[in-house]
Amino acid sequence: MPEMPDIEVYLDRARTLLQGRVLQRVRVLNPFVLRTALPPIASAEGHTVEGFERLGKRVVMALDGGLFVVIHLMIAGRLRWLAQGAKPPARLSLAAFEFAHGTLVLTEAGTTRRASLHLVAGRDALVAMDPGGIDPVQADLATFAARLASENHTLKRALTDPHLFAGIGNTYSDEILHRARLSPLALTQSLPADAVQRLHAALREVIAEWTARLSAQAGAWPEKVTAFHPEMAVHGRFGQPCPVCGTPVQRIVYADNEANYCARCQTGGRLLADRALSRLLKASWPKTID
Repeated sequence: MPEMPDIEVYLDRARTLLQGRVLQRVRVLNPFVLRTALPPIASAEGHTVEGFERLGKRVVMALDGGLFVVIHLMIAGRLRWLAQGAKPPARLSLAAFEFAHGTLVLTEAGTTRRASLHLVAGRDALVAMDPGGIDPVQADLATFAARLASENHTLKRALTDPHLFAGIGNTYSDEILHRARLSPLALTQSLPADAVQRLHAALREVIAEWTARLSAQAGAWPEKVTAFHPEMAVHGRFGQPCPVCGTPVQRIVYADNEANYCARCQTGGRLLADRALSRLLKASWPKTID
């Protein structure tokens, strides 16, 4: 799922290409994607783009007249920019936003359709879609600490909960926790003050570094938006050496997600129990990386 760094790069390029331009036509190419009926999506046509915003992990296109096009990419959704005259990819395309100089296309890979498109009228209607998570990059340490301790969850769950923090998902939570040298299963309300401070600093550093890196790689438009990058420390690098200590990266697989971590850097050498594998191996499950 595209997270804060990916979304910020989309927003930056979209502002350059589309701010001040007139949205001439909206084509819904797959009816499931449109989740609102009023105002009708056709009412966005003829309006000028005033700007682009981020609402958690959603991309918001602000139009004059108080209209907002809200796009949630979910896991496999992507935004593509096509030059004038180019045709959207038939099987992947869900919606097309046509301008005089090109088309912004919402696509989704795979067969599971999760991406969504809303059109809402008025700032209040837009705010009502906000899950409520604070922007963890903009929040000062005291605000961050208070939100972190507001519920007792594992750090992995807390960082990825859109009701607590906006814009962070599976990918960057792994990288942030590795940078902070904290276990993904540490409990938020048991975290000492120095660890909270370390986590807050690591979060800001990781998001800033990756936003800058992805922006530099994107060129005129980000063509390859992925959760996996060879420069990452632990995410998607199971079995590969940790860039800090050389220990093989470990992972815990649960539901549709996984947590990647370095046992040496983050858990004092202790291997965290994988729900499936440790249950299968039982007494044979190793307790430490050694």
